Amino acid sequence: MSFNKYIPYYITNLRLALPVVLTQLGGGLVGMFDTIMVGHVDAYSLAAVSFANSIFVIGFVAAMGVPMAITPMVGQSDARGETDEVASILGNGLCFTLFFGTLISILLFAIVPLMPLMGQEAEVIKLAKPYYCLQVISILPAMVFFCGKQFLEGLGNTKVAMWIMLFTNTLNIILNYILIFGHFGAPALGATGAGIASLAARTLSPLIIFVCIRKTKQWNMYLKMIQWSKINWSSIKEVAVVGLPIGGQSVLECLSFSISCIMVGWLGAVSLASHEIACQLSNITWMGIMGVGSATVIRVSHLYGVKDYENMRYCATASIHLAIIYELFTSLIIIGFCKQIPMIFTNDAAVIAMAPALIICCGLYQISDGLQVIGLSILRGMTDVKRPVVYSFLGYLVICIPIGYLLLTRTGLGAIGVWIGFIATLTTMAVLFMLRYKRLLKELK
Repeated sequence: MSFNKYIPYYITNLRLALPVVLTQLGGGLVGMFDTIMVGHVDAYSLAAVSFANSIFVIGFVAAMGVPMAITPMVGQSDARGETDEVASILGNGLCFTLFFGTLISILLFAIVPLMPLMGQEAEVIKLAKPYYCLQVISILPAMVFFCGKQFLEGLGNTKVAMWIMLFTNTLNIILNYILIFGHFGAPALGATGAGIASLAARTLSPLIIFVCIRKTKQWNMYLKMIQWSKINWSSIKEVAVVGLPIGGQSVLECLSFSISCIMVGWLGAVSLASHEIACQLSNITWMGIMGVGSATVIRVSHLYGVKDYENMRYCATASIHLAIIYELFTSLIIIGFCKQIPMIFTNDAAVIAMAPALIICCGLYQISDGLQVIGLSILRGMTDVKRPVVYSFLGYLVICIPIGYLLLTRTGLGAIGVWIGFIATLTTMAVLFMLRYKRLLKELK
């Protein structure tokens, strides 16, 4: 097999992917800095952030799934030169984003009184509540930013969001340093300070991106074309049909990780803090491959929109190659430095001793994780979004949770059992998504 013919596709995909990778990694690094800084307060604060995020991320990912529909829809319409349709997608997408984000926020706030019933230590619950509430408040501005981000990515621009994220993430980290530890005369707020910093950064990002859209003639044209008086549920439904399955699939994935996090919390704060460190590593590597995945959605949606299926196949295969190379590298790094990595996050000796085993498990599933992300991205570019929800239900709820629960409670593996469940699930997802893509490609031929 000659790889020379893929070189132009590697270059094109990477040119689109690199800004998205930096954007995604920026968001992931902020979460990691939250964990590192809070982890140096004490193990309870680290466990509290882990517990709060395990619940919050379910709603957050569900909310983010809706604007993700905008990229392939805009990409296909833009490739066909349908400017009116692009404007309609932006307007209806923004309206549905605000409606759905409000609904998700209300549901997440309703969970606060239920936290003491989830089997966590009392001190963990006490520290988690204010951090959690601040994160929930940040959902609506974050969704508006993502709506603008996905719109620009659908038009093929991935750089604007990158620069905005780099700026707001830097602000977030600076505010973390000031508010968590109480520098420059500010009170030391611990985990609550991390929540305030995240809210400030997420509130600023949508303001900046829509100023950029308004100031750019080519993009502002679409804003001017939006007929707000004609926004209606039948039009919004077109966005919802694509967006809700994407959100549903993402929720199933996060739900399995969140339930697993709660189960690990049954073992105590040390196990939960160790679990959080491994999750942060997984999140960072996942953010990187999501950049390649986003570029894949953009490229596949454009080529699929003009029915250039041969080039679409080469583009998809090139992304698969890139995923394997990237994840092999991250796997070697994670496993090779499994004993040193926990020392970055905490000074707690018990956590430093427990975390390496979970970090090794994280390293073992990297290639499977990369392939399932790319497989899913190819399907999203082809707007095939319903079947992946079925696969995700099978993998994350039928395989992941039962395996993790049985190995955690019925064996001496503890938290390691939960991570074995992750390995089995992500491998299953990679196989199912790739088989689905091969089948669709065969039907197109």
